[in-house]
Amino acid sequence: MTLPNFVKSVTWREWLGLAAGLLALGSTFLPWTTLTATRPDIEDILTQLPHGDVVRDAWHSSFFAWCPPLPLLLAGLVVVVFGRIRNLRISGLPHLWLVVAAASLLLMALGWFTLDWEFDADQRGIFEAAGIAIGPGLGRFLGLFAALVSCVVAFLDVRAMRAESRQPRKARSKIR
Repeated sequence: MTLPNFVKSVTWREWLGLAAGLLALGSTFLPWTTLTATRPDIEDILTQLPHGDVVRDAWHSSFFAWCPPLPLLLAGLVVVVFGRIRNLRISGLPHLWLVVAAASLLLMALGWFTLDWEFDADQRGIFEAAGIAIGPGLGRFLGLFAALVSCVVAFLDVRAMRAESRQPRKARSKIR
C-alpha cells in the first residue's frame, strides 16, 4: 500500500485519535501547575522567583501529569498504523483504544484532585499562610481535553466497528 492510499484509508476517527495523542504530548511542555497569589506584594515576589519555581510543566510535576499523555499518543499511533487490519479491529483494537483513553482520563482526573500533593506539607503550609494558591495551568486543561476527545472518538470507533461487523463483506468497504 502506497503512502497516499494509506492516508486515504485511515478514518477520520483514527486521525482524530492521533491528533488527540499529539495534543496531549504537546500539552506536557506547557504549564501544568502554577502558583498564584491574591495579595499584590506576594504576587511581586512570585514574579521575581525563577520561572520553574512558580510554573511547572508536566515533566516537572507529578506522575499524574506526565504519564497519561504517553498512552494516549501510543494509542493514537497504534490505531492509525494498525486500524486497517480487519482481524485486529474485530479482535478489539477499538476497545483497547477506549480502555487506554479512559484510563488516561482517569489518571488526569486523579492528578487534578492531587494537585497540591506536588508540594510537601511544609510548602503547602507556607503557601496557605502567604495566600498562595496552587492551580492548574493551560497544559493540564489541554491534556484533559485531548483525553476527553480520545475517549469520545474511541467510543464512536467501537460503535462503528460493531456496525461494520454486522454488515456483509461487500458493504463494509463503503462504511469506512
